[in-house]
Amino acid sequence: MQTTTFKLVMPEHLNHYGYLFGGNLLKWVDEVAWMAVSRDYPASRFLTVAMDQVEFRKRSGNGDILRIEAHAAERGRTSVQYHVTVYRRPLDSADEELMFSTTVTQVRVDENGNKIPLP
Repeated sequence: MQTTTFKLVMPEHLNHYGYLFGGNLLKWVDEVAWMAVSRDYPASRFLTVAMDQVEFRKRSGNGDILRIEAHAAERGRTSVQYHVTVYRRPLDSADEELMFSTTVTQVRVDENGNKIPLP
């Protein structure tokens, strides 16, 4: 199943140069990956354990609309990976462009934080 969400880049998301602060983007990527795994495995607990690569291909500014997509990529015994892709559309354009992608690994845990098998 694919999970898609949108974010509007606002002034509070910008760094001191006027561009999207990378930490905000990573937070949104992590949230979308968690929402995707939570939808695919309801009533399970998951924690992020890794992002495979962090490379900001394009910068984003105030007013850009970001489309963030996540879909399951690989399943292990206790973990599942989600490929997350972020596209940006500037206010003055009808076209989107790829700005970021990564693979997020989520591990299933019990109430004590111990790894447990996927259902």
